[in-house]
Amino acid sequence: MSGHSKWANIKYKKEAADKVKGKAFSRIGKEIMVAVRTGGTDSDANPRLRSALISAKAVNMPNVNIDRAIKKGAGEFGDVVFEEVVYEGYAPGGVAVIVDCLTDNKNRSISDVRMVFDRNGGNLAGSGAVARMFKRQAHFTITGEWADKEDELMELVLDAGADDLTVEDGVAEVWADPENFEPLVKLFEEKGIPTEEAAVVRKPEMVTEVSDVSTARQVMRLLDRLEELDDVQAVTSNYEVSDDIAAQLAEEEE
Repeated sequence: MSGHSKWANIKYKKEAADKVKGKAFSRIGKEIMVAVRTGGTDSDANPRLRSALISAKAVNMPNVNIDRAIKKGAGEFGDVVFEEVVYEGYAPGGVAVIVDCLTDNKNRSISDVRMVFDRNGGNLAGSGAVARMFKRQAHFTITGEWADKEDELMELVLDAGADDLTVEDGVAEVWADPENFEPLVKLFEEKGIPTEEAAVVRKPEMVTEVSDVSTARQVMRLLDRLEELDDVQAVTSNYEVSDDIAAQLAEEEE
């Protein structure tokens, strides 16, 4: 296992806090609204909405929040229009960063994102500067008893179209082509396998090694500040650190 994967797992556990879960609800709510606005309220005929609802279920988003987001997207609570905007840039150490936003004010979002990059040792780049380093992938995280059944889980997910399964520190991560997102969701539902996360995300294909704690700390500060922005839906980077550095950073968070 690489240091990057281990740190991703450490971060994942940290993000179980209620504050972060509330942010997840907000992000998924926006995604539901946009999905409804662009494809209608019928999830059977709207793949994007179906995917958003699966993500909502994975984080135990309350039905009342889901219903409200659907109604907002359908225009029942006013006509708020969110646009999808993607920003690319570099964190300290040359780490590539992609910031996915849904915003009702593009001027505000670009200003906020640029300010975070500038104040945390990074720089915003032009469109296409780092996108080639990432690939869209279906991603699932599984904890609990199924994370301890690696061989059985491996056989199931590979048969359903997964490309890779990794297990570390009680967290199983499943990766697949986006077209296999729904078959895997159906598998998990049929087998009663709960997922902590289910979404199509950006996975780095090229990594940038961060070899010292100071730079790693700067990278994490920049990513955390971007995550805090209201317009931000997802922040993806391609950094890789050693297990020793990951452990030291985790200790600092405690």
